[in-house]
This record gives sequence, structure tokens and C-alpha cells, in this order.
Amino acid sequence: MPMPHPIDAHDSRILAALQRNGRLTVAELSEKVHLSTSPTWRRVKRLEDEGVIVGYEAKLDRRALGWGVLAFVMVSIGDHGDAEANAFERAVADLPEIVACWSIAGSSDFLLQVVKQDLDTYADFAMTTVRRLPGIKAMQTILTLKEVKSPAPWPVPAADAAG
Repeated sequence: MPMPHPIDAHDSRILAALQRNGRLTVAELSEKVHLSTSPTWRRVKRLEDEGVIVGYEAKLDRRALGWGVLAFVMVSIGDHGDAEANAFERAVADLPEIVACWSIAGSSDFLLQVVKQDLDTYADFAMTTVRRLPGIKAMQTILTLKEVKSPAPWPVPAADAAG
């Protein structure tokens, strides 16, 4: 993967616009960022090639899909060797209800984001699946009560005005 170019003002506007609406045509995008279509297309292609843009996806409403419970689970593993952590990570990757997993610093080793239909199905999943993942020493669940701010677009670094 090529080394990313510094983000300039045009790139910044392109990235912000695509995060708001990844379905924009190049013509629509070029109009929004005040750049002609060819340079806009070349910039988007470069940002994709450099790995700044890693994909395009639709935002879905988890509740409309039947996922009424959103939980965060802090997990501590017993052994901190590579084999133990890798086994845990592989097992987590195979579970679609675990929609995100981060290795974290602090009192726990991993933070899982989990969705389930309701509290009963979450409790069953936590006790029969999560608790039995490789290497787990302890786990703590944090249930969300209200979504105050959903995952938002990444802040795009401010660019100098010379772009």
C-alpha cells in the first residue's frame, strides 16, 4: 500500500462528503467539494489506493433488524501470551453477534460490542458462548439504555487552506 499523501483541503472535503453519503456520484461529489469531476475522481481513487478510504457501506438500524439489546462486554483473559490472545481473537471473529472487538489497555484486555434480540437471548449468549470463549478469566457486561450519539463519521484532519 502506498504511503498516504498529506490530507489537503480538497481531500478533507471529499472524505467528509463521502462519510455523509457514500453513494454520491463523482459528478455530485465534485459539485459538493467545488472541484471538477476528473480531479475529484483521481483524488478518490488515490485515497482508496492509499487505504484512507477502505470501503463503502450502508448504515442500518439495528432495532429494525431485531437487535433490541446493545451491550459492551469487558473481557479479561487469563494468560497474556500470543497464543491465548490469538485464540480468543479468532473465536470472536466467528461470532456475528459480536459486531466489534477492541484490544484495550486498563483493567480488561478486550472490549466487545454485542447485539442480541432481547435480554433473555443476551443472557443466554453471554453465559453459553461468551463466557466459554478461549482464555476468558473474567467478563463484565455494560448494557446500553439509550443511544445518545450513534457512531459518527471520523473527524477529518483539518487541512491547510493551500489545497
